[in-house]
Amino acid sequence: MYSLAPLSLKGKVSEIEWQTRVDLAACYRLVADMRWGDLIYTHISAKVPGTDHYLVNAFGLGFDEVTASNLVKVDLEGNILDDSPYQINPAGFTIHSAIHEVRHDAMCVIHLHTLATISVASVKGGLKPWSQYSLFSLPSLSYHSYEGLAVNDSEKKSLQDDLGDTNHMLLPNHGGLTVGPTVGDAFMRFYDLQRACEIQLALMQSNEEVIDIPQPIIDGIYQQASVVHSGETGGQKAWPAMLRKAYKLDPGFCE
Repeated sequence: MYSLAPLSLKGKVSEIEWQTRVDLAACYRLVADMRWGDLIYTHISAKVPGTDHYLVNAFGLGFDEVTASNLVKVDLEGNILDDSPYQINPAGFTIHSAIHEVRHDAMCVIHLHTLATISVASVKGGLKPWSQYSLFSLPSLSYHSYEGLAVNDSEKKSLQDDLGDTNHMLLPNHGGLTVGPTVGDAFMRFYDLQRACEIQLALMQSNEEVIDIPQPIIDGIYQQASVVHSGETGGQKAWPAMLRKAYKLDPGFCE
């Protein structure tokens, strides 16, 4: 009850699946360190390259308990494919399977209930162009209205339609979501979205007049962001440093 049974899948899955497991487990540990978690109730998934299967956290484990081996592998119907003693969060299945089903470029999906993303998503007008961080998210930002606990298949279609081809999403009354072609890209996109929301929340609470960013500057940064935050200069460039941090926090995540 108070300790987890040891699990080890190293050498028992393909090399590419193992590396995906390590990256995803590291992401969970980093999210825990950033204090973006919500006990056991949010989720991050990563697709196993070359398959329609994805990895997600075991329902009931804290993010600081996630390891490469205790991640659960499921198919798009929610069937657990490995010999895991754990189950998955039904809401996590609805959200992540919906996105992986239609966004084949979205190898990683991060959905979190942070104070900042819930707050900004839930005010009229949503995210404002009030900081450099917001300008990284706004060109590819969508919204998905609250439909209650995401446990009904009926919500999958509206979620897919609302996300479209965007990479950042705010869910009013609910939280934030990002997708990416790698775990690193999805993580860095959520970092930008979270920072943008934190800054906006601080400015709103200040009750001071916000200095507007001129539209030509906004347009210019949109262009720059598409270069700076894509490919080797985006999440893929920052991820090795984040992975090193995860090892420093607790190398046990890669077991």
